[in-house]
Amino acid sequence: MSGAEVVAEHVRRSFENGRIHALVDVSLRIAPGEFVALTGPSGGGKSTLLNLLGALDRPDSGELRVGEERLDRLDDPAAYRARTVGFVFQFHNLIPTLSALENVEVPMLGLRPRREREERARGLLRDVGLVARERSRPGTLSGGERQRVAIARALANEPQLLLADEPTGSLDSANAALVAEQLFRLRANPRMTIVLVTHDETLAARCARQVRIKDGAIIEDTGRTVVTPSVAAWRAP
Repeated sequence: MSGAEVVAEHVRRSFENGRIHALVDVSLRIAPGEFVALTGPSGGGKSTLLNLLGALDRPDSGELRVGEERLDRLDDPAAYRARTVGFVFQFHNLIPTLSALENVEVPMLGLRPRREREERARGLLRDVGLVARERSRPGTLSGGERQRVAIARALANEPQLLLADEPTGSLDSANAALVAEQLFRLRANPRMTIVLVTHDETLAARCARQVRIKDGAIIEDTGRTVVTPSVAAWRAP
Protein backbone atom coordinates (compact mmCIF):
# COMPACT_ATOMS: atom_id res chain seq x y z
CA MET A 1 0.00 0.00 0.00
CA SER A 2 1.24 3.48 -0.87
CA GLY A 3 0.15 6.89 0.33
CA ALA A 4 -2.97 8.31 -1.26
CA GLU A 5 -2.78 10.51 -4.31
CA VAL A 6 -4.68 13.79 -3.86
CA VAL A 7 -6.22 15.49 -6.89
CA ALA A 8 -8.26 18.71 -6.80
CA GLU A 9 -9.62 20.09 -10.06
CA HIS A 10 -11.32 23.51 -10.10
CA VAL A 11 -12.52 23.11 -6.51
CA ARG A 12 -14.62 25.93 -5.09
CA ARG A 13 -16.13 26.49 -1.68
CA SER A 14 -18.08 29.50 -0.42
CA PHE A 15 -19.93 30.39 2.75
CA GLU A 16 -22.70 32.79 3.77
CA ASN A 17 -24.72 32.26 0.58
CA GLY A 18 -21.73 32.80 -1.67
CA ARG A 19 -20.55 36.06 -0.11
CA ILE A 20 -17.33 34.56 1.29
CA HIS A 21 -15.15 32.75 -1.25
CA ALA A 22 -13.05 30.37 0.85
CA LEU A 23 -11.62 28.51 -2.15
CA VAL A 24 -11.59 29.87 -5.69
CA ASP A 25 -10.99 27.42 -8.55
CA VAL A 26 -8.26 25.46 -6.74
CA SER A 27 -6.45 22.79 -8.74
CA LEU A 28 -3.74 20.74 -7.08
CA ARG A 29 -2.11 17.33 -7.36
CA ILE A 30 -0.18 15.72 -4.52
CA ALA A 31 1.70 12.54 -5.35
CA PRO A 32 1.43 9.41 -3.18
CA GLY A 33 3.83 9.65 -0.23
CA GLU A 34 4.51 13.38 -0.67
CA PHE A 35 4.90 15.72 2.35
CA VAL A 36 3.33 19.09 1.53
CA ALA A 37 3.01 22.25 3.61
CA LEU A 38 0.04 24.58 3.04
CA THR A 39 1.03 28.11 4.03
CA GLY A 40 -0.41 31.60 3.75
CA PRO A 41 -2.25 34.21 5.81
CA SER A 42 -5.10 33.41 8.17
CA GLY A 43 -8.43 33.16 6.40
CA GLY A 44 -6.77 32.32 3.10
CA GLY A 45 -8.40 28.92 2.70
CA LYS A 46 -5.82 26.49 4.06
CA SER A 47 -8.02 24.90 6.72
CA THR A 48 -11.00 24.87 4.36
CA LEU A 49 -8.99 22.77 1.91
CA LEU A 50 -7.85 20.48 4.72
CA ASN A 51 -11.46 20.02 5.87
CA LEU A 52 -12.47 19.07 2.34
CA LEU A 53 -9.67 16.51 2.12
CA GLY A 54 -10.83 15.03 5.42
CA ALA A 55 -14.47 14.94 4.25
CA LEU A 56 -15.47 17.22 7.11
CA ASP A 57 -16.97 19.45 4.43
CA ARG A 58 -17.88 19.16 0.74
CA PRO A 59 -16.96 21.46 -2.17
CA ASP A 60 -19.58 23.54 -3.95
CA SER A 61 -18.18 22.47 -7.30
CA GLY A 62 -15.15 20.85 -8.89
CA GLU A 63 -13.66 17.38 -8.52
CA LEU A 64 -11.82 16.27 -5.40
CA ARG A 65 -10.24 12.84 -5.21
CA VAL A 66 -8.16 11.05 -2.58
CA GLY A 67 -6.94 7.71 -3.88
CA GLU A 68 -9.95 6.12 -5.57
CA GLU A 69 -12.47 8.13 -3.53
CA ARG A 70 -14.41 11.00 -5.09
CA LEU A 71 -14.95 13.30 -2.10
CA ASP A 72 -17.27 15.63 -3.99
CA ARG A 73 -19.78 12.78 -4.27
CA LEU A 74 -18.98 10.73 -1.17
CA ASP A 75 -21.84 8.68 0.32
CA ASP A 76 -20.28 7.80 3.70
CA PRO A 77 -17.75 10.40 4.91
CA ALA A 78 -17.28 8.70 8.29
CA ALA A 79 -16.30 5.39 6.69
CA TYR A 80 -13.87 7.19 4.37
CA ARG A 81 -12.23 8.94 7.32
CA ALA A 82 -11.94 5.70 9.29
CA ARG A 83 -10.18 3.80 6.51
CA THR A 84 -8.13 6.55 4.86
CA VAL A 85 -7.45 9.64 6.99
CA GLY A 86 -5.60 10.52 10.17
CA PHE A 87 -6.10 13.96 11.76
CA VAL A 88 -3.81 16.05 13.96
CA PHE A 89 -5.49 19.29 15.07
CA GLN A 90 -4.01 22.45 16.58
CA PHE A 91 -5.77 21.63 19.83
CA HIS A 92 -5.28 17.91 20.37
CA ASN A 93 -8.99 17.06 20.85
CA LEU A 94 -8.21 14.21 23.21
CA ILE A 95 -11.02 12.78 25.34
CA PRO A 96 -10.24 14.04 28.88
CA THR A 97 -11.75 11.08 30.71
CA LEU A 98 -9.65 8.51 28.84
CA SER A 99 -6.02 7.61 29.36
CA ALA A 100 -3.40 8.24 26.68
CA LEU A 101 -3.57 4.57 25.69
CA GLU A 102 -7.36 4.63 25.48
CA ASN A 103 -7.33 7.81 23.40
CA VAL A 104 -5.04 6.17 20.85
CA GLU A 105 -7.36 3.15 20.76
CA VAL A 106 -10.46 5.22 19.91
CA PRO A 107 -10.11 5.14 16.08
CA MET A 108 -9.74 1.35 16.23
CA LEU A 109 -12.92 0.68 18.20
CA GLY A 110 -15.09 -1.78 16.32
CA LEU A 111 -12.31 -2.46 13.83
CA ARG A 112 -9.82 -4.53 15.84
CA PRO A 113 -10.02 -6.92 18.82
CA ARG A 114 -9.25 -5.37 22.20
CA ARG A 115 -5.84 -7.01 22.64
CA GLU A 116 -4.76 -5.98 19.16
CA ARG A 117 -5.94 -2.42 19.82
CA GLU A 118 -3.95 -2.23 23.05
CA GLU A 119 -0.80 -3.64 21.48
CA ARG A 120 -0.91 -1.24 18.56
CA ALA A 121 -1.73 1.77 20.77
CA ARG A 122 1.14 0.91 23.11
CA GLY A 123 3.52 0.58 20.18
CA LEU A 124 2.48 3.96 18.80
CA LEU A 125 2.95 5.63 22.18
CA ARG A 126 6.39 4.03 22.33
CA ASP A 127 7.18 5.51 18.92
CA VAL A 128 6.35 9.03 20.17
CA GLY A 129 8.26 8.52 23.42
CA LEU A 130 5.27 8.27 25.75
CA VAL A 131 4.82 4.63 26.64
CA ALA A 132 5.59 5.49 30.27
CA ARG A 133 2.57 7.83 30.28
CA GLU A 134 0.08 5.42 28.73
CA ARG A 135 -2.17 5.39 31.81
CA SER A 136 -2.09 9.17 32.23
CA ARG A 137 -5.11 11.28 31.35
CA PRO A 138 -4.72 14.35 29.14
CA GLY A 139 -5.09 16.78 32.04
CA THR A 140 -1.86 15.46 33.59
CA LEU A 141 0.17 15.72 30.38
CA SER A 142 2.05 18.74 29.03
CA GLY A 143 0.88 20.41 25.83
CA GLY A 144 3.63 18.72 23.84
CA GLU A 145 2.81 15.33 25.32
CA ARG A 146 -0.87 15.74 24.50
CA GLN A 147 -0.03 16.59 20.92
CA ARG A 148 2.25 13.57 20.63
CA VAL A 149 -0.61 11.39 21.87
CA ALA A 150 -2.74 13.01 19.17
CA ILE A 151 -0.14 12.05 16.55
CA ALA A 152 -0.16 8.46 17.81
CA ARG A 153 -3.97 8.45 17.63
CA ALA A 154 -3.88 9.80 14.07
CA LEU A 155 -1.68 6.87 13.04
CA ALA A 156 -3.81 4.19 14.70
CA ASN A 157 -5.55 2.98 11.54
CA GLU A 158 -2.48 3.28 9.31
CA PRO A 159 -3.93 6.15 7.26
CA GLN A 160 -2.96 6.73 3.67
CA LEU A 161 -3.46 10.47 4.21
CA LEU A 162 -2.37 12.38 7.32
CA LEU A 163 -3.82 15.87 7.75
CA ALA A 164 -2.16 18.15 10.31
CA ASP A 165 -3.76 21.55 10.99
CA GLU A 166 -1.34 23.88 12.82
CA PRO A 167 -0.10 21.02 15.04
CA THR A 168 2.52 23.23 16.74
CA GLY A 169 0.45 26.43 16.80
CA SER A 170 -0.59 26.22 20.45
CA LEU A 171 2.78 25.05 21.82
CA ASP A 172 5.82 26.80 23.24
CA SER A 173 9.00 26.58 21.20
CA ALA A 174 10.45 23.58 23.05
CA ASN A 175 7.31 21.48 22.75
CA ALA A 176 6.75 22.65 19.17
CA ALA A 177 10.20 21.36 18.28
CA LEU A 178 9.43 17.94 19.81
CA VAL A 179 6.14 17.64 17.93
CA ALA A 180 7.75 18.78 14.68
CA GLU A 181 10.41 16.10 15.02
CA GLN A 182 7.72 13.45 15.45
CA LEU A 183 5.99 14.63 12.28
CA PHE A 184 9.16 14.76 10.21
CA ARG A 185 10.07 11.25 11.28
CA LEU A 186 7.05 10.18 9.25
CA ARG A 187 8.57 11.47 6.00
CA ALA A 188 10.29 8.13 5.47
CA ASN A 189 6.94 6.29 5.32
CA PRO A 190 5.97 5.94 1.62
CA ARG A 191 2.58 4.50 2.63
CA MET A 192 1.37 7.86 3.87
CA THR A 193 0.80 11.21 2.17
CA ILE A 194 1.08 14.16 4.58
CA VAL A 195 -0.53 17.59 4.24
CA LEU A 196 0.52 20.09 6.90
CA VAL A 197 -1.12 23.49 7.46
CA THR A 198 1.24 25.88 9.21
CA HIS A 199 2.06 29.56 9.71
CA ASP A 200 5.57 28.59 10.81
CA GLU A 201 7.84 29.36 7.85
CA THR A 202 10.71 27.42 9.42
CA LEU A 203 8.52 24.35 9.72
CA ALA A 204 7.21 24.75 6.17
CA ALA A 205 10.74 25.09 4.79
CA ARG A 206 11.53 21.60 6.05
CA CYS A 207 8.77 20.11 3.92
CA ALA A 208 9.58 18.78 0.47
CA ARG A 209 7.01 21.11 -1.10
CA GLN A 210 5.23 24.31 -0.07
CA VAL A 211 1.88 25.46 -1.45
CA ARG A 212 0.90 29.02 -0.55
CA ILE A 213 -2.79 29.93 -0.45
CA LYS A 214 -4.16 33.46 -0.24
CA ASP A 215 -7.73 34.73 -0.72
CA GLY A 216 -8.87 31.22 -1.60
CA ALA A 217 -6.38 30.69 -4.41
CA ILE A 218 -3.01 29.01 -4.78
CA ILE A 219 -0.51 31.80 -5.42
CA GLU A 220 2.71 29.80 -5.11
CA ASP A 221 3.60 26.13 -5.39
CA THR A 222 7.20 24.97 -5.32
CA GLY A 223 6.05 21.87 -7.21
CA ARG A 224 4.63 23.65 -10.28
CA THR A 225 3.92 26.93 -12.08
CA VAL A 226 0.81 28.67 -10.75
CA VAL A 227 -1.77 30.65 -12.69
CA THR A 228 -3.88 32.46 -10.08
CA PRO A 229 -7.61 32.63 -10.91
CA SER A 230 -9.59 35.83 -10.62
CA VAL A 231 -11.85 35.99 -7.60
CA ALA A 232 -14.05 38.54 -9.37
CA ALA A 233 -14.60 36.13 -12.25
CA TRP A 234 -16.18 33.47 -10.03
CA ARG A 235 -19.90 33.39 -9.69
CA ALA A 236 -20.94 30.83 -7.09
CA PRO A 237 -23.09 28.01 -8.56
